Amino acid sequence: MKAEQNKMVGVDYKLTVDGQVADQSRPGQPLEFIFGTGMLLPKFEEAIAGKEPGDKVAFTLEPKDGYGEIIEEAVVDLPKNIFMADGKIAEDILFAGSQIPMSDAQGNRMIGIVKEVGDETVKMDFNHPMAGKTLNFEVEVVSVRDVTPEDLQGHCSCGSCGGDHECGGDCGHDDCGCGDHEHHGHCNCH
Repeated sequence: MKAEQNKMVGVDYKLTVDGQVADQSRPGQPLEFIFGTGMLLPKFEEAIAGKEPGDKVAFTLEPKDGYGEIIEEAVVDLPKNIFMADGKIAEDILFAGSQIPMSDAQGNRMIGIVKEVGDETVKMDFNHPMAGKTLNFEVEVVSVRDVTPEDLQGHCSCGSCGGDHECGGDCGHDDCGCGDHEHHGHCNCH
């Protein structure tokens, strides 16, 4: 059976960014997804389309085909007083590199990365952590099968994408609220 539209596909993968392993599947725990439903980057799916269990492929995605270029307007200074909890500044989360879940005025959820903490403001970056990065993947297709009704149960809707995409309960995307280990956004939930 080949990886194609509406098939349940399991892959072992390794993602290398800037010469470092940024993410990889755990041994014996492939990333499973329903092919063609927007759970993964389109160019990722394109690279494994038609592949069968045992097939391996290595490919590179430029930023435009991954998580986009860095958008300067997504780096903003926010008033420090919005980071208050129980009447005082939440110093425990305000440090460079800290990832903080936030919402905009329309209620859209997003993750901001603290870049700098000043006396009155906090510089936050709302670009995807992999924005501007070239993504190097090594992928092995380990399973392809028909989708079962059980596969469709227990899916959670990613709050950060307004519920437009479904992430399977086992997709393991922390930022989707769907799993117990972090993937750096192979689903379009961000």
